[in-house]
Amino acid sequence: MKEQVFTYEQLYTFTHTVFIKMGCSYADATIATKTLLSADIRGIDSHGVARLGGYVRLWEAKRINANPSIKVVHETPSTAVVDGDAGLGLVVAPFAMQVAIEKAKNVGTGWVSVKNSNHFGIAGFHAMMALEHDMIGIAMTNASALVAPTFSIEKMLGTNPIAVAIPAGEQPPFVADFATTTAANGKLEILQRKNADTPLGWVQDKEGNPSTDANALKKQGALLPLGSDREHGSHKGYALGSIVDIFSAVLSGASYGPWAPPFPAYIAMPENMPGQGLGHFFGAMRIDAFRPAADFKANMDNWITRFRAAKPAEGYERVLIPGDPEREMEAVRMKEGIPIVASVVGDLKEVGDRFGITLQSLIN
Repeated sequence: MKEQVFTYEQLYTFTHTVFIKMGCSYADATIATKTLLSADIRGIDSHGVARLGGYVRLWEAKRINANPSIKVVHETPSTAVVDGDAGLGLVVAPFAMQVAIEKAKNVGTGWVSVKNSNHFGIAGFHAMMALEHDMIGIAMTNASALVAPTFSIEKMLGTNPIAVAIPAGEQPPFVADFATTTAANGKLEILQRKNADTPLGWVQDKEGNPSTDANALKKQGALLPLGSDREHGSHKGYALGSIVDIFSAVLSGASYGPWAPPFPAYIAMPENMPGQGLGHFFGAMRIDAFRPAADFKANMDNWITRFRAAKPAEGYERVLIPGDPEREMEAVRMKEGIPIVASVVGDLKEVGDRFGITLQSLIN
């Protein structure tokens, strides 16, 4: 599929302008733009500017509040619940993660559950906020119900990602960021744009049969939990997704399970929703609350070095550490630009037309 290459600065200018046109404050537009584009520069194309039109449509449907009053509604020295006031998750989540970091500074760890929010971009961005403070960061969120539990044909859970960021010393940080499904919905969307099939094990059809149809969700099918089927451990992926749903939404008072608000604005909101909006969960753990940070980071360097030195299987050049592909992609894309597929460019042009912004002037 034909792609066009943009610099980070071009996409930043366009995206920031869109958020300002939506009515966001300059500060909120700035953090939302940085959060969103962190996906594009790290190679997670499904969660970057490809989602911008979706946010705009949610705002047009009055499901996103461009000027939220984000606040802590309950707290202890180490915990808090944040009400996002239906704001952009791209803004609500960094606010909540900062609350967790501040609590960790004071008492060693901080744990924050969020309600009344929206899609928050990539989980890794929020977890990585802790790194500069010599802390371990944890981030997770529930999401639109697209996933069938093991043995079910009913969509009950979201892709419900988990991210954990751990600082090291001389080595780059360990950053794990993954969906609790075999593949994230955004990967299906990428395949749909390419008119390609999915690998076996990503989705099932409406009767619960294995499928390779990238459009399975549009035909009443479902995504599969991590592991794909019971014989390959899907019950573990189901359990992980459930844990994320409970920590993020049941704990905070957000809507959970099949009642989680759908991302596409054209899909009706579920009836009898038990909570408010999407939910997130964040943790920050100060390293020196456990042991001297320098000692821990030296051991992390040793851990990472030894795992990098593990003998690769035949046909593979090296063993990767979680975070390596994204870090390497960031270095390439900040230098060479960010490729955007034609269908996403078309969607961005429509967004630009909506706000009187000329995207064409940003194209190389």
